[in-house]
Amino acid sequence: MADSNRPLLSDFNSSESNLPPPRSLDEMIEQCIGNFGWAQFLQAALVSLAWVFDAQQTFITVFTDSQPTWHCTESERVESVCNTSSSNLCTLPNKTWSWDFNPHVSIISEWGLQCAGSFLKGLPASSFFLGCLIGGLVLSTLADSSLGRKNMLLLSCLIMSLSSMLTAFSTSIWVYAFLRFLNGCGRTTIGTCALVLSTELVGKKWRGKVGAMGFFCFTLGFLSLPMLGYINNGNSWRYLYVWTSIPTLIYCCLVWIFVRESPRWLIVKGRKEEAVSILQSIASNAITMSFTNLCFDVQEDQSKSNPDVYDALKILVRKSWSFRRLLAAMVVGFGIGMVYYGMPLALTNLNFNLYLGVVFNALSEFPAFLITFFFIDKINRRDALIGFTALSGISSALIAVLGQQLGSLQIVLELVSFFSACTAFNMTLIYTIEMFPTCVRNSAIAMVRQALVFGGVFSPVMVAAGRENQFWSYGLFGLVIALCGLFVFGLPETRGSVLCDTMEEEEYKTLAKRQFIG
Repeated sequence: MADSNRPLLSDFNSSESNLPPPRSLDEMIEQCIGNFGWAQFLQAALVSLAWVFDAQQTFITVFTDSQPTWHCTESERVESVCNTSSSNLCTLPNKTWSWDFNPHVSIISEWGLQCAGSFLKGLPASSFFLGCLIGGLVLSTLADSSLGRKNMLLLSCLIMSLSSMLTAFSTSIWVYAFLRFLNGCGRTTIGTCALVLSTELVGKKWRGKVGAMGFFCFTLGFLSLPMLGYINNGNSWRYLYVWTSIPTLIYCCLVWIFVRESPRWLIVKGRKEEAVSILQSIASNAITMSFTNLCFDVQEDQSKSNPDVYDALKILVRKSWSFRRLLAAMVVGFGIGMVYYGMPLALTNLNFNLYLGVVFNALSEFPAFLITFFFIDKINRRDALIGFTALSGISSALIAVLGQQLGSLQIVLELVSFFSACTAFNMTLIYTIEMFPTCVRNSAIAMVRQALVFGGVFSPVMVAAGRENQFWSYGLFGLVIALCGLFVFGLPETRGSVLCDTMEEEEYKTLAKRQFIG
């Protein structure tokens, strides 16, 4: 074992190339916790479960805000002016048609929005994504600065659960849109905190697989929606919000009781005793190492200072290399997010059953998860991202170019495009984890997720415009994701790399890699 008196995170001078690389927390924690054990698995699984509720709130408006089917009233007098296949609902007299189900099945029929403009119909979905953006700006760095990973995850789930419950009691489209905005504010940091917390509990050998657990849970949450929607078919849309909010509230209690804070974050913040206690609780039984003899020294000015909320973002922007990485990753995320969030909404523009379309989209996330889970340690991040963004772009563009000529092949191309976007989405988040050190990692992922959501903000508008001309939906989807994917060329390859904990360590690693290649 190395000299215990040697600082773990030592000062670094990039001009002294003969210095040995600083010892990282990744190596130290792997020594502490040994092999991947049940304690770590249970912690990672419980944390990753948050993605289930995240997915439900992200896509729930596909059913609650959909326009219900309608029929002409059975009267020979109106048959000549009413036809469900060719008539415009807004031009028909009220007595000539009727909804197939109770008006309370959707906000469109309950509040009489069938003839409202696209802006008003899409206001709740846009408000949700806008809430994700605002919430991300306000909350994104709290997990790195003051609250930590666990408390930020708990706070986000609690806000999302309570706002979802209140949404069931909305009295108008404006109240509904505001509560969806509040829901988005809470939801925005759930995936980030869950991903970072679960991966920081393990060493690099299991990092990719543990990260993929979150994507699997997100898929389960997405897949549960058409099942809940089908069960709720014919009943009030309000029940969907109740059914999804109560389990989230129960989950908050489980997080508070059982989930442990990230030992990496505690060490960086100087809370070494707590970190040692957590490492002991999740360590493999086979480990006999004395935790009290381990050295977790960090720079005093970094660990004991009390930085303001946005210090992590300031650090990211201050360094040119980190700013370039962050900017390129956000551009890539913007293109992926536009397709990922837009494709399920655009299913209404295809001649295909909505429930089956959502089921197929949710199921297409499983192969995306399997690829991430089994091959994340074997494939280069850059090559994979470029390939999947290109495939998604081409498939989406073909839908717009060929249109109705494709027939049933439209849904096949849609699934290929969505599957590619899903895989790219998963890999982008893991890629971001590996590109940034512990001190700013949560903030970096939060910003990339913000870019993903920002792409989703434009999706409802493009979907509405695409009802008349599919170029404005599928055509732009394909063009944007393909062009944004090219920015991956500006990012370093990180497969097999060790997680760094400070900006100095990351600079040292980058310099050493360049010298090795040179």
